[in-house]
Amino acid sequence: MTRTGAGFAAGLAVLVVLALASLAIGSSPTPVGDVLRAFLAYDPTDNVHLIVRELRVPRSLLAITAGAGLGLAGAVMQAVTRNPLAEPGLLGVNAGAAMAVVLGASAFGLTAITQYVWFGFLGAGLAGVAVFLLGRAHDSGTDPVRLVLAGAGLSIVLGAAVSLVILNAALDVLEIFRTWGAGSLEGRGIAVARCMSVVLVLGGALALALSPSLNALALGQDTGRALGLDPQRIWALACFAVMLLAGGATATAGPIAFVGLVAPHIARAVAGADNRMVLPLSGLYAAALLLGADIVGRLVVAPDELSAGIVATMLGGPFFIHVVRRVRLARL
Repeated sequence: MTRTGAGFAAGLAVLVVLALASLAIGSSPTPVGDVLRAFLAYDPTDNVHLIVRELRVPRSLLAITAGAGLGLAGAVMQAVTRNPLAEPGLLGVNAGAAMAVVLGASAFGLTAITQYVWFGFLGAGLAGVAVFLLGRAHDSGTDPVRLVLAGAGLSIVLGAAVSLVILNAALDVLEIFRTWGAGSLEGRGIAVARCMSVVLVLGGALALALSPSLNALALGQDTGRALGLDPQRIWALACFAVMLLAGGATATAGPIAFVGLVAPHIARAVAGADNRMVLPLSGLYAAALLLGADIVGRLVVAPDELSAGIVATMLGGPFFIHVVRRVRLARL
């Protein structure tokens, strides 16, 4: 088995184990046997079966799909800009989604996540496109400083706007933003998980279809044109894929940092620079990372919970610093 094949097998095995743990772990721990019976011999009058199927299955599915979306989006952003620091959170996507969610709740009175999730989706997408345009990633994507500064500047402006709206809004708007902004996967429901699943299929298919072109553009835009590629068209399609993947993940799960940044670097360490392998591996590893963060959040302060977004930031930050200092970022 090749190194990449072993990486796929190991990532898939870890994800399966974490998925089973996610169905069993919670404020009411459930033996694995009861988890299996909830699917093989479902009894609608059994509270344990209801908890597993109605609460933990949607939560686990959302963690896997949102994590995979963030990983794929991060890998595409890093490849298309040739910027090892590109990540939805660093490039203003989270701030755009936060602004849209707050506006949806305060201006239109939206209270259910199935309602304001579409505002988050739109805001994340628009913010991502704005940062790419402000940072001129379409013609100078090899300049990481310009792109990160554009993302930081937009995040600061949108963050100030969010604070201004919240300070002048009703208390229920603050409660909605507090729940969504913490990056918690609790109580999202099967409708939100299905929404993210559809987004992942569409955005993931587009991202994987672009992976051979991203390999060619990694040699430089002039070389890409010599090979018959249209860099502007590929850049636009890549932006659309990122808008779908990162926007959908942020809208449904809330702002979650570092998952989309760390997973592509792990994938690149396993599979090398070939984006045809890096992209699917990034999605797989990011799904495991977010699901693992959600499980850790249920254990460290049990019987209460710590949101997956907070755990991902606490674990992802030091890990990324370790990668930068000891392993060094892969040259893109």
